[in-house]
Amino acid sequence: MAAPQQPQQAPAQAPAPGPQLTLQAGPGQQPQLQTQAAAQAQAQAAAQAQDFDPVQRYKMLIPQLKESLQNLMKIAAQNLIQNTNIDNGQKSNDGLVQRFDKSLEEFYALCDQLELCLRLAYECLSQSFDSTKHSPNLVPTATKPDAVQTESLPYTQYLSMIKSQISCAKDIHNALLECSNKITGKIPAQGGP
Repeated sequence: MAAPQQPQQAPAQAPAPGPQLTLQAGPGQQPQLQTQAAAQAQAQAAAQAQDFDPVQRYKMLIPQLKESLQNLMKIAAQNLIQNTNIDNGQKSNDGLVQRFDKSLEEFYALCDQLELCLRLAYECLSQSFDSTKHSPNLVPTATKPDAVQTESLPYTQYLSMIKSQISCAKDIHNALLECSNKITGKIPAQGGP
């Protein structure tokens, strides 16, 4: 019974995976650990920023896609050679060949991620264009008449643009109200016969 207890003690003495702190660390090593932690925090912040920026994510996924395509072609070639050898009656020396369908799934998953990144980037770009097209330009302030902005509108044009936006919003509201009334079956009361 002494033999089974010895293997149980051995794992407790083995170091745990991951970063280890030693008690024998000198004063020069403590700043190194702090700089490593700061570098990891910066890397995580950069990764979060890349998650929100579709262009950066796209740029990050392209090398992975190239590597996945190379791996896919290599596995396809190995499978083709093995199948040819089997068809010719020769025994294959390769042993286990990787599965083609798994590498194909990985390739398609990366393609799907790239497609989503491109669609998101396109949506962001179109929203940016729409916001610059439909948002009102600045009106020059009366306190600084000498600092006229190039993209500013005179006050009268600004008022007419705001009035047109209000009427458009009212039209949309009325159309939505009419549609909801048609769906629910309510007929709005008409004013006077």
